[in-house]
Amino acid sequence: MEHPAPRKHFHHIGLTTLEPQPQEDYVAPSKCWVTDPNTTTFRIEYLRYAPDSPIAQEFQDSPHIAYEVDELEPHLAGKDVVIPPFDVDDPPFARVAFTREDGVFIEYMKFYPGRTWFNGK
Repeated sequence: MEHPAPRKHFHHIGLTTLEPQPQEDYVAPSKCWVTDPNTTTFRIEYLRYAPDSPIAQEFQDSPHIAYEVDELEPHLAGKDVVIPPFDVDDPPFARVAFTREDGVFIEYMKFYPGRTWFNGK
């Protein structure tokens, strides 16, 4: 019996910027500032990395596509996980992980109940 594919829903596209953006939030594990894609017409998240960010330069230089999911594990199984799961914010609003699929970086985001972005935004 075939199992249905795990649910995923488009959330945003992430693009790197070199200049500070309005209303950035800081992601400590990646030493990166991000904007809320919920506030842009095309659901764009801008990312600005600190010079000492632990994130690989190839990732910093590439866009990513993000999906909201119910569970991370089914989306990571058997894939090239480039950034393993980590919690975002304190208290966390989501647990996220990044894969590389067909040469594209993909972010999977599992939101905690009642949370949508930093500081409950």
